[in-house]
Amino acid sequence: MDESAWAKLKRAAVEARANAYAPYSGFAVGAAVLSKSGRVFTGCNVENASYGATICAERAALAAAVASGDRELLALVIVSGAKRPTPPCGICRQCLAEHGPTLAIRSHAGDAQADYELNSLFPEAFGRSHLD
Repeated sequence: MDESAWAKLKRAAVEARANAYAPYSGFAVGAAVLSKSGRVFTGCNVENASYGATICAERAALAAAVASGDRELLALVIVSGAKRPTPPCGICRQCLAEHGPTLAIRSHAGDAQADYELNSLFPEAFGRSHLD
């Protein structure tokens, strides 16, 4: 993927982060995914007083893509206020693997960025083939 596409995803993730609802952790996150169709979907984290009901930005963006009919993801950008770039959490990795096992991921925190591939972060993911 070229740098202009990554920049477009980063801008979308920054905009989504502005809408994060993180009154408990103070850890606002924005995410943007690029689907195979070329569409961009965003999400932000939405915390809840019942902590287990919290949804991460990555899963919110995934849900937006699926709700719009796009189920194949190519790239993901994460933007946070962390001290260093953060990869998706374990639950997000499992959910993302369903729709983009080779997903390219770029995480930003301040001026720092880190690049990952989902299959490297989450090898041997549980999937549909395990249900047979």
